Amino acid sequence: MKYRLHLLTRAAIALAVSMAFASTTALAAKDTIKIGLIDPLSGPFANIGDLGVKGFTSIADHINEEGGILGKEVEIVPFDNKGSAQESLQNLQEAADEGIQYITQGLGSNVGNALVDGVEKHNRRNPDKRIIYLNFAAVDPALTNEKCSFWHFRFDANSAMKMKVITDYMADQEQIKKVFLINQDYSHGQFISKAGKELLAEKRPDIEIVGDVLHPLGKVKDFSPYISQIKSSGADAVITGNWGNDLALLVKAGAQAGLDVNYYTYYGSLVGTPRGIGEAGKGKVKTITEYQENLAVTKNLSDLQEFQENFEEKYAPLEFNVLRTKTEMEMLAKAMEKAGTTDPLEVAYAMEGMTLETGLGKVTMRAKDHQMLQPLFISTLSEDYEKYDAEGTGLGWKTNIEIPADETAVPSSCDMERPPRS
Repeated sequence: MKYRLHLLTRAAIALAVSMAFASTTALAAKDTIKIGLIDPLSGPFANIGDLGVKGFTSIADHINEEGGILGKEVEIVPFDNKGSAQESLQNLQEAADEGIQYITQGLGSNVGNALVDGVEKHNRRNPDKRIIYLNFAAVDPALTNEKCSFWHFRFDANSAMKMKVITDYMADQEQIKKVFLINQDYSHGQFISKAGKELLAEKRPDIEIVGDVLHPLGKVKDFSPYISQIKSSGADAVITGNWGNDLALLVKAGAQAGLDVNYYTYYGSLVGTPRGIGEAGKGKVKTITEYQENLAVTKNLSDLQEFQENFEEKYAPLEFNVLRTKTEMEMLAKAMEKAGTTDPLEVAYAMEGMTLETGLGKVTMRAKDHQMLQPLFISTLSEDYEKYDAEGTGLGWKTNIEIPADETAVPSSCDMERPPRS
């Protein structure tokens, strides 16, 4: 009997310890704001996904050093979607199973479209466990037009906004007479192809479109056949939404063939691209972005310089040049502080119409469609730069033009359904 009692006592103690541990773990989880980062951490674009993890983690660390959000620490939880929309939906379910109510993603509008659908479906089925999708780089205009969602917020200018700015700039370049478009064959590239032709025809009807090509995403190893087409066309400018190796290999192939054109790009400054392009892009590669490192110098932003230098000291040779990720986290923090809660419904309502000062100007989360409006810049990869070179190339980004936030806006067809507040 004593032996049995001893066993029961030991079992009771073990159960009590287990319950205490579970309670402590649950309390710790409750005191942590987890953000699931869904992007490729393996495969051909793993380097870009890795930069995202390190960038968001650095921003979260900075927020935590300042006291967190509502007294809670922020934790970035990475998920490897392998660049696949289907894998991303599995990641979304894994995040939901872990009780994560905020996800962020950027690489690929195919993934962005899948996540909007997935989050909408999840939130309808689980009104007490809703999820917000914070989008920092999936730029298909549909995501803030016909597919807009109350649970989706985009912190990057969409493709229509960027193409508006690029074609406004090109229209003022009288030397441009012939333009060739080459893009990856998915929603992002398809839109650039269509919008580029339409906007140039409207703004500069004298410009001749001498080529329009779509190619498989992330699968072309030799761009020389495409370069031959561009060269034969007599183009003096190329518009491309290509990113990663698809851009670096394109520009290098052009240099090897002696192609003399300017490349108007969306992602010329994306991690690994300046290094991949190197001298081949000097004076030829232009990019449109909300930020590049030398803007911190020209705008006298000492705090931002300190942040990016600390990041680069820790993660060399990586560089911090995606300011919208920092804007995203800071606006999320502001929305939670305004709402006084981390509940997604209240945070989403708080974020609608919110403004934030970034040092580069005021940014606004447009309430109608949850599209961020922010200043944009066109810059050229140049040997004549302010302070920071790009990825050790000896070349840096030199600003050509700054476009105020309100001049980047385009109309939206969004007719958003908003859930009732309790």
